[in-house]
Amino acid sequence: MTSTTEQFADLSATTLLRFATAGSVDDGKSTLVGRLLHDSKSVLTDQMEAVEAVSAQRGQEAPDLALLTDGLRAEREQGITIDVAYRYFATARRRFILADTPGHVQYTRNMVTGASTADLAVVLVDARNGVIEQTRRHAAVAALLRVPHVVLAVNKMDLVGYQESVFAAIAEEFTAYASDLGVPEITAIPISALAGDNVVEPSANMDWYGGPTVLEHLETVPVSHDLTACPARFPVQYVIRPQSAEHPDYRGYAGQIASGVLRVGEAVTVLPSGRTSTIAGIDALGESVDIAWAPQSVTLRLADDIDISRGDLIAPSANAPATTQDVEATVCHVADQPLSVGARVLIKHTTRTVKAIVKEIPSRLTLDDLSQHPNPGQLVANDIGRVVVRTAEPLALDAYADSRRTGSFLLIDPADGTTLAAGMAGESFASKAETTVQADEEGWDF
Repeated sequence: MTSTTEQFADLSATTLLRFATAGSVDDGKSTLVGRLLHDSKSVLTDQMEAVEAVSAQRGQEAPDLALLTDGLRAEREQGITIDVAYRYFATARRRFILADTPGHVQYTRNMVTGASTADLAVVLVDARNGVIEQTRRHAAVAALLRVPHVVLAVNKMDLVGYQESVFAAIAEEFTAYASDLGVPEITAIPISALAGDNVVEPSANMDWYGGPTVLEHLETVPVSHDLTACPARFPVQYVIRPQSAEHPDYRGYAGQIASGVLRVGEAVTVLPSGRTSTIAGIDALGESVDIAWAPQSVTLRLADDIDISRGDLIAPSANAPATTQDVEATVCHVADQPLSVGARVLIKHTTRTVKAIVKEIPSRLTLDDLSQHPNPGQLVANDIGRVVVRTAEPLALDAYADSRRTGSFLLIDPADGTTLAAGMAGESFASKAETTVQADEEGWDF
């Protein structure tokens, strides 16, 4: 088999797709991932030999492809903390980073971690069971995180006689639910991960299905990474002042452009101070340039001497974000210790970290039916809820619906640095009006 290293050797021109898998326990997620890796020839020879040996020891005639991803299951059996497993593979058309997330409800926080940077989520359903509560949870998390593409993989079609009516009923129910949540694009695919039907190769058993296989869809789904269409945002990471004989007066502000385009001569505002200046120069890779765009790492030089430090945000004056000390957001609580009203926390937004206090927890979301439990008082591990946080200093946040980069933040325990919650500023779910507009533009901004 071809090695992963060889496959990546000549793929500099191909696009990258980040996707996450989600499914209930025993829906066949490990088998699906194993089948994708095996049939796309992304498995090393020694890995395949080990799988074949273990399968033979168990008396299985064919290799159990689920063993390719069974490290996660072994961790669970040993009681080790479960985390997202990232897997890398490639085809001639595209490179992939797969976030393999656990299926148990108590690991909702892990799906949030895996899907937070995903362009696409694959939600697995057992054709015999249809859409269950965990399926609805996964759809809700994908909608909360503004994942622009969702694939419904209806697995184990071989166990229901490859009936089109079974697939159609499940696809209709899930699509209606996910659409109501604001997911802009849903693609349903009937598969049998065990037999390989419609995973990489088209199925001879489902001639009634004329859509793409899972891999074909992954290879061709539009992925919009054009951050230059968004308003420019430049979080300052480091202030450069060499004060050397060669550069006695040099003062530059280094960082990575989070979104948008910056140009020499452009009027900018520094937040949260509100001071204004113009871009006098842009240094990239040791050379001066007239223009720079996301996600380049550059150093900005401004025309005026302004007190700027790490954590400040530089943005075009024409569309600078508003600053606030009252942050209203949806958070997923990821720590074992509860988050309570009155808790003193740190909030980390881009490169800025400030002190804050949790003023209010208006509601906790019940993912089973999307009902709101008012005023729960606290959030515990895996809870998703609305919070109001008062910060000691102003923050320049965008709405998460507008930018997943500058609309997200972390709540941190100031005592030991533990991450308490991952936050998304603004409204929880997209409205249907937003979904209609955004779907025409290939999903939300990344």
